[in-house]
Amino acid sequence: MDRHELSRLFKDFLPGEAVIDHPVSLKAYECDGLSAYKQQPLLVVLPQTITQVQACVSLCSEYQIPIVSRGAGTSLSGGALPHAQGIVLSLAKMNRILDIDEYNRTATVEPGVRNLAISQAVEHLGLYYAPDPSSQIACSIGGNVAENAGGVHCLKYGLTVHNILELKVVTIDGELITIGSKALANPGYDLLALMVGSEGMLGIIVEVTVKLLPQPETAKVLMGVFDSVEQAGDAVAAIIADGIIPAGIEMMDNPAIRAAEDFVHANYPVDAQAILLCELDGTEQEVSVLCQRVKSILNQRGANETRLAKNEAERALFWSGRKAAFPAVGRISPDYYCIDGTIPRKTLGPVLNEINRLSEQYQLRVANVFHAGDGNLHPLILYDSSIPGQLEQTEELGSKILQLCIEVGGTVTGEHGVGVEKLGEMCIQFNEEERNQFHRLREAFDPDKLLNPGKAIPTLARCAEHNAMHVHKGEVPFPELDRF
Repeated sequence: MDRHELSRLFKDFLPGEAVIDHPVSLKAYECDGLSAYKQQPLLVVLPQTITQVQACVSLCSEYQIPIVSRGAGTSLSGGALPHAQGIVLSLAKMNRILDIDEYNRTATVEPGVRNLAISQAVEHLGLYYAPDPSSQIACSIGGNVAENAGGVHCLKYGLTVHNILELKVVTIDGELITIGSKALANPGYDLLALMVGSEGMLGIIVEVTVKLLPQPETAKVLMGVFDSVEQAGDAVAAIIADGIIPAGIEMMDNPAIRAAEDFVHANYPVDAQAILLCELDGTEQEVSVLCQRVKSILNQRGANETRLAKNEAERALFWSGRKAAFPAVGRISPDYYCIDGTIPRKTLGPVLNEINRLSEQYQLRVANVFHAGDGNLHPLILYDSSIPGQLEQTEELGSKILQLCIEVGGTVTGEHGVGVEKLGEMCIQFNEEERNQFHRLREAFDPDKLLNPGKAIPTLARCAEHNAMHVHKGEVPFPELDRF
């Protein structure tokens, strides 16, 4: 079916402005935050109600049209990359907060609501929504659910999956189902955990009920300054080993420190090889005691300086550099590629040293800024896409870093999802039987594989090709890390 005919069918039940079919207008949807990959869809539709979503999905199911659902387009793994023969189903117009229940501490929202908007809507009640990705000012809650987003405070308060109670989902047949409940426990299989992080491949999320938490009485931030990333990594493991679970622990290495300081002037020590930002929250008495314990641990682990934010303004300033690290790095390089892998905390130091070695080997700068408390790495590879072959070289380095994460007992994603970016590495992390089980599970929801095809789960052929090119039987990619 060609674009014009398909557009006419959608305009039978959607307003004309809710169907985008002009090639120039479609360019705005040709990629998400992973802009290295681009593909123009046949058209884009913007439904505003659940009934309209059901009609869109039913039409696509009838004519076997692939569907890529899209929130704010902030995905960094190509999760919202369009299909050339399909539509993009944008949920941006479904942006209402439907209900706030302060007594049960829940909020029910449409998928296009921005992450930060939830906390802003309940701030006057002394409540907030805990998961806080760096893109929280722009990213949508539906996208957070699809990718199981995390954030600075996920160490203590969990990922999206730990903060969702109920979803309403439109299936590929156009049916509306409710998954989970507002009760403490739910009988039957835990389909809620299955849907969160499914990357738009099992259904279209049209309504989300989230948990709200009371704002802590106080929160304080300690900065630890280190002469090596290995010392900083060891300090993170020591804090957790001491039984302390901070609200968040973030690490930045020297390139990231310099970029952030130049951008937001957060008073970071630009000569430090690494800094840790450790936030502790709770009652005044509890936080005061924990700050002393953490300060002692930082000093024991080699910190040459510790700073406690003097007030709320300085606390916000400390965090401003971390929150702005990605755009800050964007100011010092024409392009950057953000990797998302997770490793055991005890391997932080050795893995960061190995990343530095790989950076020198590939002659590409790498800035590290990440959720150190849960080992979720975000190396930013700096490159120039105008130089022939440099994107391919960057992708190869990124793959090496993800393989390193697997080698030390980690995983290829912590919060960004797989999308199209990490399909090759999925072939390494999961064996053939495990991948086949993923496919069987997906087919139970979407037998014709119309929802976000080509994402997250590699095919057998894809893995055979990847393994032939990159993985040699009996080869140990990082023998110096065998002890992990």
